[in-house]
Amino acid sequence: EYFADCFNAVQEMIEKGWIMAGHDISAGGLITTLLEMCFANTEGGMHVNLHSLAGNDIIKMLLAENPGVVIQVSDKYKEEFKDYMEENGIGYAKIGYPTPSERTIVIKKDEYTHTFDIDALRDTWYKTSYLLDRDQSFNGCAAKRRDNYKKQPVEMKFHDSFKGSLESYGISAGRRTASGIKAAIIREKGTNGEREMAYSLYLAGFDVKDVMMTDLITGRETLEDVNMIVFCGGFSNSDVLGSAKGWAGAFLFNPKAKEALDKFYARKDTLSLGICNGCQLMVELNLINPEHEHRTRMLHNNSHKFESTFLGLDIPQNNSVMFSSLSGDKLGIWVAHGEGKFSLPESEDKYNVVARYNYAEYPGNPNGSDYNVAGICSADGRHLAMMPHLERAIFPWQNAWYPAEHRQDDVTPWIEAFVNARKWIENNK
Repeated sequence: EYFADCFNAVQEMIEKGWIMAGHDISAGGLITTLLEMCFANTEGGMHVNLHSLAGNDIIKMLLAENPGVVIQVSDKYKEEFKDYMEENGIGYAKIGYPTPSERTIVIKKDEYTHTFDIDALRDTWYKTSYLLDRDQSFNGCAAKRRDNYKKQPVEMKFHDSFKGSLESYGISAGRRTASGIKAAIIREKGTNGEREMAYSLYLAGFDVKDVMMTDLITGRETLEDVNMIVFCGGFSNSDVLGSAKGWAGAFLFNPKAKEALDKFYARKDTLSLGICNGCQLMVELNLINPEHEHRTRMLHNNSHKFESTFLGLDIPQNNSVMFSSLSGDKLGIWVAHGEGKFSLPESEDKYNVVARYNYAEYPGNPNGSDYNVAGICSADGRHLAMMPHLERAIFPWQNAWYPAEHRQDDVTPWIEAFVNARKWIENNK
């Protein structure tokens, strides 16, 4: 019961905005918790005095793995914090304060003093991950990750017109009436992420329907009343044949499915989006640049392992329907793929690139894609294929990091891509 009271108190203080940072005490004990809190920054440290904690064994105090939580509370709320903790019967001890100009943790207990070098210990802390990675990765990627893990910060830069509110886009989470603008999620066995995608489309103003490949194969669905289709991420047919090759076969070798797709792409009032496994599918079906002499391919990541991480994308100047208004932005996003390397045999200027990884080197470029490309679009801007999952980053709380000055945003700039699609269809139906 006490544990539950403590948990609920922390949640309420987060809701009140009193807690600036926090970390549970678990593996490695108190000193590991304090170090990990500092590892998240590139500057600053802490001064810690343990005089308020019972006991004199400094080893036990710093390394015991008894459950607890370390929180940083703003000075603005320190009196309210004390009153709140006492009113709720929750034990606590003030143990220290941040030192913005020093990159150390100084620990004091009576006559005992020790200084911990944060950056040196961060390398020690990371070494185990490197040693495991070394036995899993290929092409020297483990060493590159170790060498670059402190050199590739996530950056975000939003265009000036971005307001962050649903209202600014004329959309509402409470909409319960049909808009008349229809989008279809195309799924195969093993697809995942379709719910996040469906909600992103719905929030942007689409009426969304679920279409399984069996619907297309049998002719139950023809896509004639749909203006946008989305191929979602996942592991179609467990990807046993490689990236989306089995899924592509379901279109190529089933006449009704192939006819529905061909007719959809022959129309001038349609858009399409492929994410991750769906990106692989669009590339496999040659839907993005059918005019090219040499075809784009999706290859295994250079590391030859599944890459799942939160990283930064740069949106270059582009003419795509969905991303053109985001040109110049730097945004955070999730990747989760094993075969995400864009192999682009033509010169860079032949592609309508809509997204690039912020860094050329691994792991900022998680797969080794040519030209750091994360997404490409058809020449006319209507059909877009990208590996990262924008549908998993449309809300600030979905991002592993988000600018503090934008924490109150309803949505991130990624929602704009879906709103742009809906508006384009309204103007081109």
